[in-house]
Amino acid sequence: MMDEKVLDSLSRLFKLLNDPNRLKILFAIGKEMKSVSEIMDETSLPQTLVSFHLRPLRESGIVLTERKGAFIYYGLAEPFLVDVLTSLCGISPKRTKGDAQIICPPMQFMRKWMKGGD
Repeated sequence: MMDEKVLDSLSRLFKLLNDPNRLKILFAIGKEMKSVSEIMDETSLPQTLVSFHLRPLRESGIVLTERKGAFIYYGLAEPFLVDVLTSLCGISPKRTKGDAQIICPPMQFMRKWMKGGD
C-alpha cells in the first residue's frame, strides 16, 4: 500500500487539475516559458480567466514565474508533467491544425471517457 501522505498529495494534485481550463493552460505552457498573452492566444481564454487559473497553479508550485522586464513568464516547475498527462490519454500535446495525434494507446478507462461514456 502506498504511503498516506503520498496518496494525499496525489489527491490534491488531481483536485487542482480538475478543471479543463487549467489543463488547457498547462498544455499551452508546455515545456517553455510563456507570457499571459501567449497563453491566451493558444487557449482562446480571456485574460481574466487565464490569470484566475494561473494563481492556484502558481501557489501550488506547479507553475513558476520569471520576470523579464515588464512581462511575467510562466513555466512548469516539472516540464515532464505534460508528458505524464498526455500519456494518460495517449494524445500528443503538439497539434497540427487542431488535429491531435495519437502517440500511444490510451488506458482503457480513458478510451471510454474520451468517447463520452460514463
